[in-house]
Order: sequence, then structure tokens, then C-alpha cells
Amino acid sequence: MKNNLLSSQADVQRVAESKDGICALDQAIKRGLLLSLVIGGGILGLSGCGPGGGGDTILVGEFASLTGKEATFGISSHEGTLLAIEELNAAGGVLGKKLELKTEDDQSKAGEPANVVNKLISKDGVVAILGEVASSRSLEAAPICQQNGIPMISPASTNPKVTETGDFIFRVCFIDPFQGTVMANFATNTLKAKKVAVFTDVKSDYSKGLAKFFKEGFTKTGGQIVSELDFNGGDKDFKAQLTAIKSAAPDAVFVPGYYTDVALICIQAKQLGLDVPLIGGDGWESDTLVKIGGGAVEGHYFSTHYSSDAGSPKVTAFVAAYKKRYNGKLPDAMAALGYDSAMFLADAIKRAGSTEGAKMRDALAATKEFDAVTGKIAINGQRDAVKSAVILQVKGGAFKFVETVAP
Repeated sequence: MKNNLLSSQADVQRVAESKDGICALDQAIKRGLLLSLVIGGGILGLSGCGPGGGGDTILVGEFASLTGKEATFGISSHEGTLLAIEELNAAGGVLGKKLELKTEDDQSKAGEPANVVNKLISKDGVVAILGEVASSRSLEAAPICQQNGIPMISPASTNPKVTETGDFIFRVCFIDPFQGTVMANFATNTLKAKKVAVFTDVKSDYSKGLAKFFKEGFTKTGGQIVSELDFNGGDKDFKAQLTAIKSAAPDAVFVPGYYTDVALICIQAKQLGLDVPLIGGDGWESDTLVKIGGGAVEGHYFSTHYSSDAGSPKVTAFVAAYKKRYNGKLPDAMAALGYDSAMFLADAIKRAGSTEGAKMRDALAATKEFDAVTGKIAINGQRDAVKSAVILQVKGGAFKFVETVAP
């Protein structure tokens, strides 16, 4: 999206007559979107509208996949984000103001992130954006935030390209070069695998990136990639590819996909007698993996961002608060990362002493140690989080902690 400069009286009048008229104009002035504001030969005076909403609130935007095929990701991250906002407000808010969260559903669909983020910025006037989990959807929204000077913090998009968009784009998760290397070393050192097959979703930036870094890491350890095959996310029949993978006789299969596809792949692999460990990344982490895959996902492994079994005081407090807020539900990594993204933003606003985009950006970039639920975070020069990963195994229908891997 290009900055739409409101330079004509007609443009000004149209915005002024909108639902959020005066505040929308005030936001436009603050962001430099108004070249001139001349009504009846004079400058229109605006008052009573603070950044991102009314004078007593700070409006923060969120976009998430609340419906569609990756809805459990979006719901979890949203629940964690909302819990953080509620806790911050209960403690007095930020800069003496309450935070207001404006959430939009991108429906797990390409095209929707651009629509909803444009709305959050141009119509609602949010000061920052939280989202998304999926890298493809973050990559769609990031240029819009960058062009408008609005800080965006992704809770869980691990593709390196996300923060490469520009200096207003951040994340609180590790990135795929690290995650891919973690799983390559796990395959080599823990599983003792010499030969691995890689099965990639070619429709997903996340999957393609993670596959690339896994292959690089595994071959560096002396391992051999014996089969490389593709699928399209949303497919239902993977038997032809899995038959070819079985014939290559791998010691393990790396499947960097999302839980809905992975569950079906595990089922069909078991049906075909492909009896080796399947391993993957954080896209596996959802209760739906077990609900769909049942016994077929038992024993397989994936890397992710935190474990509710970790036992640190911060994790223990978060898990208790989340379970209380959401009727006993156990928070997964996406919930923890959503929580961390909101807390990270609030911390930066406090340090910046402002909700001005450039000042928030600079405070976010200057973070050397932020104590998050998912571990201590340092923001590097690429605006990525440097932090540890954990490896979980599906065991007894639950995700069990295996090990922590430091950066």
C-alpha cells in the first residue's frame, strides 16, 4: 500500500464525515499523511484525540487467523495477546493510559492480511500491529506497516524475510535458520539419523524456508538427503509421495508443515508402513494435530518456542493465569508468543515514553534483554529475537518436553 496523501478538501471532508472522523484526521496529521488541511480557508483545529484512539486509551491492532485452516494458531495467539492486555490494564496501563486491542480475522486466507491491516491503520488509527503467526501472512502485511511507519511485532513468523521488510518490523520468536539447524542437529545427534527425506509444502514460505535450513544443517553434519518431495498445503492424499519416500529408506522424515497437513501425512505414513520418526517445526504445535492424527502422530518430534512443563516461575505464573482466564485450557507456544508480543510492545512504549512510531521502533530495536514467558529475548540487528528453542515429542496424546537448545 502506498501512503495515501489526503491533500484535497474532498478527501478531508470524506474522512471527517466517517465514523471516526476527527480522530482519523488527527491520526493523519500525526503520521504526516495530510499535505494540507484547508477548510473554508482556515486550518481545522483538532483536540481530544490521543494517538490510537481517545485521549485515555492506546489503540493496538492485531490480525490473526481466527477462522480457516490454521485457526487454532490464531485463536491461541489472540488469547495470549488478550490476556497480556488485560493484565497490563489491571496494573494501570501504559503511560497512564489503558490499552485497547482491536482484532481482525484474516481467515487464514491470502489477501486478507493486507485488507485488515490497511483497515486497522487507515480507519482505526492503531499505533502498532501485533501479528501474524504464519510467515506468508506476515509477509503480506509487513510492507503496509513499514510504509506507514507503524511498528509490527510478529509473535511466531519464523521466515527470515519477514523482518527483512524494513526497520519497523520485529518478532519475538526465533527464525528458521536457527530452528532448521536445531532439528538437523537433533536428527543427527539424538536420533542418530544418517539419511533423511524432506517433504515440503510448496505453497508455504514457512515450509520452504525451514526445509532449506534443515537441509543445509543436516548435510553439514555429514548426513544425506535421500529424497526431496513436495505437497500443496490443503491436499488430502499424500500416498504417492510417501511411497516414494519409503522406497528411499530414510532414517527419519523432515516435514516442515502445519498441523492439519502433518496429521494426515502421519496417518498415511503409518498406513504405508513408513515406520521411522517424522520430525518438524513449530507449525506442528496444536491440539488438533493429535485430534486428527490420533495414534499415528505418537512418538514423532518437533521444535517449538516453549514448554508448559519448563517449570520456570514466569512460565508457571503464565500457565496459571491462562488456565484461569480460559476455563482450564493449557496454553501452547502460540498463546505464549502472543502474550510475549503484547508485553514486549508495552515494555517498549514505556521505555520510549511515547506511542510515536519512530520512538517505539527505536525502543524495540534497542532491546538487549527482555524476560519473556518463552525465554529471555535479545533483539539483534535484523530485529529478530535471539533465544532458545525446545524440542517436544508426542507421547500419550500430549506434547512432552525433550530438551532445550540454546542459540
